Amino acid sequence: MPPLHYNTIAQIAHSLKVGETTSVEVTQAVLDRIKAVDDQVQAFLSLDAVDAIAQAQASDERRAQGSTFGPLDGIPIAIKDTLAVKDQPLRCASKMLESYTSPFDATCIRQLRDAGAVIFGRLNMDEFAMGSSTENSAYQTTSNPWDLGSIPGGSSGGSAAAMAAGEAIATLGTDTGGSIRQPAALCGVVGMKPTYGLISRYGLVAFASSLDQVGPFTRCVEDAALLMEAMLGKDVLDSTSIRPQGDTHYVQALQKKKGPWKLGVPREFFGKGIDPEVKANIEKAIEWYRSQGCAIIDISLPHSDLAVPVYYIVATAEASSNLARFDGVRYGHRSAAADDAVSLFTKSRGEGFGEEVKRRIILGTYVLSSGYYDAYYLRAQKVRTLIRNDFENAFEQVDAILTPTSPTPAFKRGERSDDPLSMYLSDIYTISVNLAGLPAISVPSGFTKAGLPIGLQVIAPAFGEADMFAVAHAFEQAHDYYQQTPKL
Repeated sequence: MPPLHYNTIAQIAHSLKVGETTSVEVTQAVLDRIKAVDDQVQAFLSLDAVDAIAQAQASDERRAQGSTFGPLDGIPIAIKDTLAVKDQPLRCASKMLESYTSPFDATCIRQLRDAGAVIFGRLNMDEFAMGSSTENSAYQTTSNPWDLGSIPGGSSGGSAAAMAAGEAIATLGTDTGGSIRQPAALCGVVGMKPTYGLISRYGLVAFASSLDQVGPFTRCVEDAALLMEAMLGKDVLDSTSIRPQGDTHYVQALQKKKGPWKLGVPREFFGKGIDPEVKANIEKAIEWYRSQGCAIIDISLPHSDLAVPVYYIVATAEASSNLARFDGVRYGHRSAAADDAVSLFTKSRGEGFGEEVKRRIILGTYVLSSGYYDAYYLRAQKVRTLIRNDFENAFEQVDAILTPTSPTPAFKRGERSDDPLSMYLSDIYTISVNLAGLPAISVPSGFTKAGLPIGLQVIAPAFGEADMFAVAHAFEQAHDYYQQTPKL
């Protein structure tokens, strides 16, 4: 058995059930691990250890009385700093919200509490979830546990790094253009983005409302399925949330759905720009599926080359609108140097936002401005429809699609800081999924010669999470990549 802090949810749930351990012991093991390694990893922005232990004690008391809430009861889960947790800081890794404390729980947090989970800690991220490396935080730069000189991916880099380092049993992140799957791939853990609307966005600080989704980081696919079952559902507090459709018994699906499947491989994802080691690794994974009797079908997603420009028009436009609320008046940073209403607005935003956030607000304001709306934003929305149609056409032929999660393994810190376009291309294989509102998961698929993780992405049709989990689980269980951990 691995150390307690590297156990899966399923392993710990069993140990709790038979009395081999307690939630307090599990939570303390995680807290001890954070104390031992987080000065190197820098995944956590804040941590209330006393509250975490109190929640764990309450779980143990329930169990002693013969009353538990299910497999998540007593499991320590850490949270990205863009989801509201009552009485905890909610800063989005930004100076704009430096002194803000959330007065309520996000819906997904409430659902996890209802399942008995121990909710603790605020995880580092790119400011307001804008970035692909977690180098845009106003407070610290998170390192990749497999190579402390490399980035963990982003924007949910703190969530991925904490999982890889054994600093949580599970974590939550958010995915706007790949911000769960890309860091999961670079850190060698499982990261999953659900169908748009399947998990409520109430309590999530909005970046791009038509793209944002909450999702889990876990040690294995089964754990991701467990978390998804706890968090899905229609929410009256979120008008974009959707009543679940199809099979939502995800854990059962891992055993019931055995394949063989028809799996699509988009030729556009294996051309220029992909790292040779990543390409060889994913091709090897695809051949494994073929060896299991799966039909591997060559497909085309002809508009995938337009995904990046479309995304950075749609996402920045929505960011410009959403972040207008941070004006120095109602809440958030207020400049002490302001002497009138206009300077209050401009100086508060100038001082509170970092460079990447400013860049995206300016770009978004431009594409929404009079004279440019039709030329950019409206046209981008039309191409977004074409991208969605490409996937719909592909899923008439296949059950799921296999791709690399990231075109490269983790790169060195600072390597792309002065080249925003190069940074944006880090999400080239994940962005189209968000534009189409589809579910996708990244699972560890191997390592480079330098020992950096590589991730395989499985994309499914809308509400096809059950099949997606089953396809990913089959690969995971035939390999030991997900069981390997960094030497910290």
